[in-house]
Amino acid sequence: MKVREVMTTKIVTADPGAQIRRVAQLMSEVDTGIIPIIDGDAIGVVTDRDIVIRAVAEGISCDQPVSRIMTSGIEGCLEEDDLLEAAGRMSELQMRRLVVFDAAGTVSGILSLGDIAVRQEEIAGVALEEISDDTQRRD
Repeated sequence: MKVREVMTTKIVTADPGAQIRRVAQLMSEVDTGIIPIIDGDAIGVVTDRDIVIRAVAEGISCDQPVSRIMTSGIEGCLEEDDLLEAAGRMSELQMRRLVVFDAAGTVSGILSLGDIAVRQEEIAGVALEEISDDTQRRD
């Protein structure tokens, strides 16, 4: 199974100059915990945790640019990567989400643990249904 089959494709991005408050509002509007920061190319990400730990807890005004609290550099994967390999990478990096890039290097989605869990549940459900189907039983 490929990452593109599971990833979330409806994402929003923000400019590094966007206010922290605006990025938090975007997260609320689209119900996400991560926003890639794009300045021509992908240069970082901001998570809900970044906002809490790096802005709120440190007393940084939410009117400051998000570049002040973003995580620079992006750990990601490609749409065509094997899902299990991407999950392994998430485990190695101890990350809950990876930014997904298309073949041209453009951000095309986010792969989250939730995406993987939902898909794996679907796979298990289909397998269980097929196993339980009396017309196809082999035992």
